[in-house]
Amino acid sequence: MTSLTSSKSAALSGTLKVPGDKSISHRSLILGGLAIGRTAVSGLLEGEDVLATAAAMRALGASVNRLDDGTWEVFGRGIGTLDEPEDVLDLGNSGTAARLLMGLVAGHPINAVFTGDASLRRRPMGRVITPLSQIGAAFHGRAGGRLPLCVEGATDPLPIRYTLPVASAQVKSAILLAGLNTPGETTVIEPEKTRDHTETMFRHFGADVRVEDLPEGRVITLTGQPEFKASDIVVPADPSSAAFPAVAALITPDSDITLPAVGLNPLRFGVFETLIEMGADIEISNRRIEAGEPIGDIRVRSSALKGIEVPAERAPSMIDEYPILSVAAAFAEGATIMRGVGELRVKESDRLGAMARGLAATGVRVEEGEDTLAVTGSSNGVAGGATIAADLDHRIAMSFLVLGMGAQAPVAIDDARTIDTSFPGFADLMRGAGAKINSGAVT
Repeated sequence: MTSLTSSKSAALSGTLKVPGDKSISHRSLILGGLAIGRTAVSGLLEGEDVLATAAAMRALGASVNRLDDGTWEVFGRGIGTLDEPEDVLDLGNSGTAARLLMGLVAGHPINAVFTGDASLRRRPMGRVITPLSQIGAAFHGRAGGRLPLCVEGATDPLPIRYTLPVASAQVKSAILLAGLNTPGETTVIEPEKTRDHTETMFRHFGADVRVEDLPEGRVITLTGQPEFKASDIVVPADPSSAAFPAVAALITPDSDITLPAVGLNPLRFGVFETLIEMGADIEISNRRIEAGEPIGDIRVRSSALKGIEVPAERAPSMIDEYPILSVAAAFAEGATIMRGVGELRVKESDRLGAMARGLAATGVRVEEGEDTLAVTGSSNGVAGGATIAADLDHRIAMSFLVLGMGAQAPVAIDDARTIDTSFPGFADLMRGAGAKINSGAVT
């Protein structure tokens, strides 16, 4: 294991280019691998999760290569023409890759075996197995639908109309990916809106996707068996990743940083909206559109934050950002109450429990409920002085490294290896802005 320790930092400054959006990176490789012709992808996140998707798409018959200038090129096979992989598809730590690719395989008449690391093998897949079984796929795996899992794709896939029982962009996307090789119309109804990168990118490649807001929820309808045409993609910087340096700047006095070309998709931007409500000095400029996605430059300056109540309905737009939001809450005056966050228990770790334990260990007053997290900050700051178990979770690891930048005593994480799944070079980028992050444990 590789431990890292962060210590109280001087002011952070400069322009910090965070890695490409993980959600869009996964989808660009998958959809590019289904399009006829060459798709060039620039700004791709080259983290372990996305590289696992690249390897899986190669195993399914697409040509996926990185060029010397950092651009990735994908030559697709066309919808309905995937190869059956000769080996197991190992998706490492990536639940997104596993669920999306299970959907893709489910709509094709091929078999594939999925596995991953210890963390991914603990994560439930039943929520995608249920709708994909209705399409005609079959699944054979461990109890609870956990990996390793064999997926037998449907020989004659059936279009379905499916209402999501839990807000999940991954489940929605898995169904729509299965619907690509399905005749007729596949419809997903989401009572709560989730990130819409899949629908946006489907249109970018030429699919017919209709979206309606009806009393039953947001209704997404895909006309199956389109012909995807290769179309270049510029991947924006990931707003989930941008939240880490943003919070670091907010809690470190006299800081002033700029995060260029960050994705501003309103269904992903909840954490920044919440930070602004807490009093954060955040300014967005140079707004523009790339491949259907809104992007802009974000300037963040240190701020006196105040506790607020974060409504449950905001959770789908920021579910991955609650760990770093709870760090901001630890430095805010008063209580921040986060509701509707039970989904955090089935991420790479039980993030709700991990954050509650870690915050308590660093001297922060925290109350954990089944579906809530309440963090009470103090004008006296955060004590720190603890070593945190990252639980094989990149967001837990980065969150506590950020906390250490503002705490009175250093904070260590026991294992930093998983950070590379989403934010390769995180420690070096933060050091370049002035953060104190060193190898080794707290001494």
